Amino acid sequence: MRSFAVRLTAWLLLPLLFCGSGSADAEAQPVVPLLTARVMDLTGTLASERKAALEAKLAAFERSKGAQIAVLIVPTVQPEGIEQYALRVVESWKLGRQGVDDGALLLVAKDDRKLRIEVGYGLEGALNDAVAKRIISEVISPRFRQGDFAGGIDAGVDAMIQVIRGEALPAPHPEGGRRTEFGDRFETVLFIGFILVFVVGGVLRAILGRLLAAGVVGVSAGVIAALLFSSLLVAVVLGIVAAVLSLFLGMAGGSGWSSGGMSWGRGGSGGISGGFSGGGGSFGGGGASGDW
Repeated sequence: MRSFAVRLTAWLLLPLLFCGSGSADAEAQPVVPLLTARVMDLTGTLASERKAALEAKLAAFERSKGAQIAVLIVPTVQPEGIEQYALRVVESWKLGRQGVDDGALLLVAKDDRKLRIEVGYGLEGALNDAVAKRIISEVISPRFRQGDFAGGIDAGVDAMIQVIRGEALPAPHPEGGRRTEFGDRFETVLFIGFILVFVVGGVLRAILGRLLAAGVVGVSAGVIAALLFSSLLVAVVLGIVAAVLSLFLGMAGGSGWSSGGMSWGRGGSGGISGGFSGGGGSFGGGGASGDW
């Protein structure tokens, strides 16, 4: 019996050992930062005005062409190769439109003196490996060797934009701005609804009882939704949902709010997102690398 228990314990612990080994390997890889802007400078290389100008240029290009270009400057990608790290970045960020795959990344590993242009599937016809290599070797690297990092990045982005402009891509959706505005309003409603149901509802349940508190929460949520969306149907639906949630919490015995480990932040899953985000594009390793 003791021998069987020992063997059983060993079999149970074996997957944990493999998981621990995998975690150690994962920790050795440099972290992919959350995507919050088109220009992500983790080294402080770009002055704020140069970064803002580059961000505005990339945003205007996306509005006119639809393609997404992002710039990432990191101190190092060691011990990983720049090709592997760049691919992990674009797989995480998903630059470019879903199904069009018109995303591109300019990655600079400053301390490693290496850079890479990673290209989405939809841009590999125009911004192919050879063209990306020429942009690196003839446009970016010479400026980097002179210490002009801002100028090299700006010129490299201009070259990428010029090449991508010649690619036949679907036109940007004319209602993209309105969809973004709707998304912002919906996120606002979710956040306010969360506060109403879990915080305000808990206080009201202690004072008014669960039925009356649920009614007040539902009406409040409906009024806010009506003001944001100017839609009676949306207001009624969200009001009913908020009331039912508040009533359910009251029946379950909840009288207050607890974070329960939930976090609200920028750019992460499970929170309120903000800033720039990818569109679901795919990458297959196309592009080119170089140094200076």
